[in-house]
Amino acid sequence: MSIETWLAFFVACWVISLSPGAGAIASMSSGLNYGFARGYWTALGLQIGLLLQITVVAAGVGALLATSALAFNLIKWFGVVYLLYLAWRQLRAQPVSMEQDVSVRPLGQPLALVFRGFLVNVSNPKALVFMLAVLPQFLDLSHPLLSQYVLMAITMVTVDAVVMAGYTGLASKVLRLLRSPKQQKTMNRVFAGLFAGAAGLLTLVRRAAA
Repeated sequence: MSIETWLAFFVACWVISLSPGAGAIASMSSGLNYGFARGYWTALGLQIGLLLQITVVAAGVGALLATSALAFNLIKWFGVVYLLYLAWRQLRAQPVSMEQDVSVRPLGQPLALVFRGFLVNVSNPKALVFMLAVLPQFLDLSHPLLSQYVLMAITMVTVDAVVMAGYTGLASKVLRLLRSPKQQKTMNRVFAGLFAGAAGLLTLVRRAAA
């Protein structure tokens, strides 16, 4: 892969990562609920899911989703149900007393947050089919493909990790501004609505369109 091709891919990664989606919503939700240090575990889970998607595309298995309606729909509807579950959890989240030290807010278990982020990414077939369509365009077929996929995986994960850190950190700062239970309940409803909205958008995804 030439430096010019890599730079084009690097820019594309920023555009893709900065585009609001279920991953960004999940990162902000964790930052809001647990603060940056704890909430960033969700972003790490997102990166594991992203790595798995890239591996699937590199192995050629991603083509299955582009040709099999059953495989595509199974993953899609699992993603819809999981996003709705996250909306329900966010809606039921209890306000945190800001009169006390922020360390008293509920702590999410790191592995649970990692798994949450992982599921958000791997349950989005649109992202997988998108990568199946985009990644090969940056490949130089005259050179070994494995090393190019590894470079693209490192680039994409690094960029996405930085972007999700920004989303998580931004939401964690918002937490300090939410002093009253009413404000926190309103914010929880907003994020619940965002998760539900992401689920609704996912129901509109069609294999043919992808």
